[in-house]
Amino acid sequence: MEISESHADRQKSYRWEEINKHSEKSSRWIVIDREVYDVTNWSKKHPGGSALLGHYAGQDATEAFEAFHHNSINYVRKFLKPLRIGHLQEDQEVIDSSIRADFKELKLTAEKMGLFEGSKFFFAALFLHILVLDIASYLVLRYYGSGWIPWMISITLFTTAQVQLAWYQHDAGHLSIFKSNKINRMYHKLLFCVMKGTCCHWWNHMHYQHHSKPNIIGKDPDVRLEKLFVIGDVMPVEVAKKEGTLTMPYNWQHKYFFIIGPPLLFPVYFQYMTFRHAVTRRLYLEGVLMALFFLRFYLMYAPLLGGITGCILYYEVCRVLESHWFTWVSQSNHIPMNIVNDEPSGKAWLVYQLNATCNVEKSFFNDWFTGHLNFQIEHHLFPQMPRHNYYRIAPLVKSLCQKHGVAYNVKTIQQAFRDIVRSLRDSGSLWLHTYQELHST
Repeated sequence: MEISESHADRQKSYRWEEINKHSEKSSRWIVIDREVYDVTNWSKKHPGGSALLGHYAGQDATEAFEAFHHNSINYVRKFLKPLRIGHLQEDQEVIDSSIRADFKELKLTAEKMGLFEGSKFFFAALFLHILVLDIASYLVLRYYGSGWIPWMISITLFTTAQVQLAWYQHDAGHLSIFKSNKINRMYHKLLFCVMKGTCCHWWNHMHYQHHSKPNIIGKDPDVRLEKLFVIGDVMPVEVAKKEGTLTMPYNWQHKYFFIIGPPLLFPVYFQYMTFRHAVTRRLYLEGVLMALFFLRFYLMYAPLLGGITGCILYYEVCRVLESHWFTWVSQSNHIPMNIVNDEPSGKAWLVYQLNATCNVEKSFFNDWFTGHLNFQIEHHLFPQMPRHNYYRIAPLVKSLCQKHGVAYNVKTIQQAFRDIVRSLRDSGSLWLHTYQELHST
């Protein structure tokens, strides 16, 4: 019987040299479980965005694929079958194979322990405490007026509700609240668009890229900061080489960070980007849902705050306070860590994540204050694991890291915050030193 050409093509074996060449937008190949897939056209339809597949083009994407599709891996594999073009040649090794094997074993252990099962009581209690804070912020103004003391109490309550909502929507965005991914996504839209006034699709687009290659220049959107800040050891040198004249005084960035960093991230950058994303991507449903948040906010607070001016002032103060809270927490786990250029050979998931991530000590306050992102290591290793189980898997992760000589960093929350400023100061000094060397003549 004659073998069809398409069938014959799928039996081809490829070497890494050939696979590595297909890392451009015009031709994207990825390897999953030693099978080679051409995802060039599929990447345009990929629910997680084309950029996500692009970050692993020409590389082994097995562990990233399993991490992002843990709840639906068998379903998603059906879409891979038509994309298969062959397999990895038998003599071709996968980097860090022993680490990968041990990590896979750890994941199986976590499944047996039921650590991927969300607690209905936990997530219900979280939502209830957010709702209580939100309602209390309104009732304080309604019953005690808009004097300075009730105004500040109300703002504190509303800001706290919004920050805790940010952590809570993060759980839904990672599909870790409900068993059904469809319900998680619908719930995420409700939380982020209607209750927070932010574009859900924009968050997914940015955040999943961050998880796929954290602290990798050109792939992690959270480190695309060179217009305002230089971070790590690579970016300061590259920026110094590119600049012909002085732009930002990066050697002072650890000082101006307090002025344009935490205060402006939410009320300026995030606010602009989320609306821009909804408009440019023509996300009409999300635009309507976001509008419902602002309509609700105006109808509730404008009568209590003397009209639209008082309403805007209240809203912006809340966003500035929320921005401080979010920025210090979110950046403490990553900015002080290694920030590097991509390694096309593709290291193990454990190595990628631990090089870019650290933890903050566990305590009841730290867990609540950071939305359990003090367990950033565990979250990055198992993005779909419900956060209330991080502390249970943490000792096993630490043991695995010790076995393979991978640093497992844990800090106090004070040290984590100080390290943000220290790393900005060190990177700024490196930029200045490099710039002066190159432009001294």
